[in-house]
Amino acid sequence: MEESIESGDADRRSDRLGRRLLVERLSSYWLRGAGYFAIGLFCLIVLTLVHRSLPLLAEYSLVQMLTSANWDPSQNQFGFLPAIVGTIYVAALSMLMGTPIAILVAIYIAEYAEGRLKVIVSSFIDVLAAIPSVIFGLVALLVVVPFVGNYLAPAVGASATGLGIFTVSLVMAIVVTPFMISLSVESLEALPDELRESSLGVGATKLETIRSVLLRAAGPGIFSAVLLGFGRVFGATIVPAMLIGGQTQMPDSLFATGQTLPTLIVSDFGELMSIPITQSALIFVGLMLVVVVWFFNFGAMLVQRRLRRRWQY
Repeated sequence: MEESIESGDADRRSDRLGRRLLVERLSSYWLRGAGYFAIGLFCLIVLTLVHRSLPLLAEYSLVQMLTSANWDPSQNQFGFLPAIVGTIYVAALSMLMGTPIAILVAIYIAEYAEGRLKVIVSSFIDVLAAIPSVIFGLVALLVVVPFVGNYLAPAVGASATGLGIFTVSLVMAIVVTPFMISLSVESLEALPDELRESSLGVGATKLETIRSVLLRAAGPGIFSAVLLGFGRVFGATIVPAMLIGGQTQMPDSLFATGQTLPTLIVSDFGELMSIPITQSALIFVGLMLVVVVWFFNFGAMLVQRRLRRRWQY
């Protein structure tokens, strides 16, 4: 009797184990399929963009288009240099203004703020991150544009209407900073308390612990936050379209109007898309955006991996 009960229990355990193994195997197949689907979708997008860009590449030299400053689709002139320069300016300025603030605020929230104050500051950051970009653009038109045009630009000896590269960079720094703060805070708070206790135990001050221990340990996570911010700035559309001025020309100062690659698509998307060669040119702009972001993320992934290996020892 006991042997039959034990045999029944063993059979049930075997059935449960078999079901668990089956579920695990199916989950593994599903996750692998999801990964392959993501890769296939990316390749499909790239191939579609390449195919639709071929009419432009067949008629114009790539080097000439990338180095020419003349953009006039009605005259079949497709010079992307002003938009490329404008995109680089906006991305670089936004990250230069936003990254230090994001890291300092993240350190304050994770290491200094306590109790109700920490909750209030964190909630405020989350609310800022949830505000749509178009709202920032509208407020900037009412506040930032007049301030830059009437006060800031004249103070440095520049003539500006308020619309331009600097205004876009300032607003985009405000837009992306909450995202970088949130991810940086998560990276710092995920560190074990033993790191802090060990550093403080050997006589280091709190500031020395943050600078020499915590920032090094959380470096890969903070680096990922900066990458997220860069990607958001590089592909931003609505804020630059509202504030950059929409002039496809080489900027002669940071307060000059200009164009970025995403706004180039937005400004000429419409009636000009019915012209095959112009449509191909705008699709090629999208291809450039995808390629640049992919190469940047791939290179950043390699740098991040090297930093992680370096800071582990």
